[in-house]
Amino acid sequence: MHFLITGAAGFIGQLVAQTILNEEQYTVLLTDVIDPPIPEGVKYPQNAKILRADLCSAAESVVEKNLDAVYIFHGIMSSGSEENFELGMRVNVEATRSLLETLRKICPGVRVIYASSQAVYGRPVPDIVDESIRPTPESSYGAEKLICETLVNDYTRRGFIDGFSLRFPTVSIRPGKPTAAASSFLSGMIREPLKGQESVIPLQDRSFTSWVCSPRTLAGNLMHVLTVPSLSLPLHDRPINMPGTGVTIQEMIDALEKVGGKDKLKLIKEITDPAQEKILRSWANNFDNSKAYKMGFQQDPGFEQAVIDYKESLR
Repeated sequence: MHFLITGAAGFIGQLVAQTILNEEQYTVLLTDVIDPPIPEGVKYPQNAKILRADLCSAAESVVEKNLDAVYIFHGIMSSGSEENFELGMRVNVEATRSLLETLRKICPGVRVIYASSQAVYGRPVPDIVDESIRPTPESSYGAEKLICETLVNDYTRRGFIDGFSLRFPTVSIRPGKPTAAASSFLSGMIREPLKGQESVIPLQDRSFTSWVCSPRTLAGNLMHVLTVPSLSLPLHDRPINMPGTGVTIQEMIDALEKVGGKDKLKLIKEITDPAQEKILRSWANNFDNSKAYKMGFQQDPGFEQAVIDYKESLR
């Protein structure tokens, strides 16, 4: 199979590229607005090609006729989209539409996996959310994701692509540096203390609950979607809420103490950021993932396992 990954320099792009490049039969084109690296330690680095491109103006440079699947991961994250409306619309909407148009013309019917988000849901939300709940995003980021979901729906309905929109939970724990996502602290409050660094939680409410999944769970589900039959969903209705688990800030702190040691807790600071908190409290935090499970997607094992996985990755 031959793949295209956009936003390939980002964490999720690198995660999927690593999986692909450990299989001899797969080849991949990695593209981003910077030169994306080939993940270290993969078995078949020679199966990757790197291309820097702006999808708004040069989508045709990354779309090849022999593509079997496309992962759309490029984007400006939640806080970044809220702070810079024009940039968020250009990257999250215009670049995605440009890519879809190019796919329609060069390789119609290709499998497309669009990275959406639980941020499409805003208040009011019921106690438990499933795909039947109407999305009402309360952020520019969530609105941009919903716009692109609608494009994926219609391009699939018309046979231009074979798309699925996967609404990701917050992925924790991400390696690397903090990002412009409002949810960035959900990785930072574990990642930084395990490195001996301070981390700031932007609200003072340890009962605050987030819907999260581990990188390992997400990677498995992003490969599984390649095997899902197109007619598993109506052609005009392609979103799927990806499996996750609800975890409070207190439960995350408890997992850090259990896995990393009590001394790590002194590195956590709780300082309210009203703008960040407003975004965080607009998100749903309890999902019914029955649809995803029926389609064979993997259940997340829980947050403590994610902390164990991350700690082991530091060795």
